[in-house]
Amino acid sequence: MKAVRFHEYGDPDVLRHEDVEQPVPGPGQVRVRVAATSFNPVDGNIRAGFMRGPIPVVLPHTPGLDVAGTVDALGEGVTGVAVGDEVVGFLPMGEDGAAAEYAIAPAEVLAPAPKGIPLPDAAALPLVGLTAWQALFDHAGLTAGQRVLVNGAGGAVGGYAVQLAKHAGAHVIATAGPRSREAVESAGADEVVDHTTTGVTGAVTEPVDVVLNLAPVDPAELVALVTLVRPGGVLVNTTVWMPAPGDEERKVRGIDLFVRSDADQLSRLVALVDRGELRVDVAERVPLAELPEVHARAAAGSLRGKVVVLPA
Repeated sequence: MKAVRFHEYGDPDVLRHEDVEQPVPGPGQVRVRVAATSFNPVDGNIRAGFMRGPIPVVLPHTPGLDVAGTVDALGEGVTGVAVGDEVVGFLPMGEDGAAAEYAIAPAEVLAPAPKGIPLPDAAALPLVGLTAWQALFDHAGLTAGQRVLVNGAGGAVGGYAVQLAKHAGAHVIATAGPRSREAVESAGADEVVDHTTTGVTGAVTEPVDVVLNLAPVDPAELVALVTLVRPGGVLVNTTVWMPAPGDEERKVRGIDLFVRSDADQLSRLVALVDRGELRVDVAERVPLAELPEVHARAAAGSLRGKVVVLPA
């Protein structure tokens, strides 16, 4: 089968599109015929060697944390999933991923794929959708009637965060640049702050219950966002190289989010998609052989939107 792998850490040119042996599922695992994976920024960080401490991988390594596809074979002891099932999942970060024609997945991380969108497009959902869900509900405890600021709403996680917060009945304030404004508004934001022309702390005049920071802002800007949070509120930060600040005196919690795979939560996201209450946005669909180019564009800062990668 064909796969994209890197045999050493480094720049995007270490990625090779090559022939590899088809994997065999072990106990508790399934083999998935991959319809698509997607690119996430963490894929580039793992490839470059920046994540060797928290996410060690065995070289050569196949990237691709998201998978959408069809179950092709079952390992020993697998129940609850059958050959022929269409599934989606967020694969373990330290194991080989889905940038290949076939991938191995723990059966426990898989959820039934959405029926209302093409199967390959479902690969745009798991990691970023779970990040948004866990930030808003697991960590921030968002409820109807609260005010939430999504800082950096123009990216893939931000698009899901705005939709999910609005669906939960929150008042959503989002920061986005001019290129993303229309998409953020269509996702349901009640207010959009153009961060390229307006300071966020000056534009948000009423306290919020939750700040979700998705942007690689200066540490001083991250600290300033805490001042927007009401006493007892929370700031959830996904840029984990900057520890989330809080305010002990006002009981504002700062939480660093490390997304985890959760098939039950993913199933809830899929149900929202199938009911038409959550939109899956795909900016590009590219063949597997072009994945190194996607990594290169991401490293250069020229990648926009969610890219789905197709083995076929």
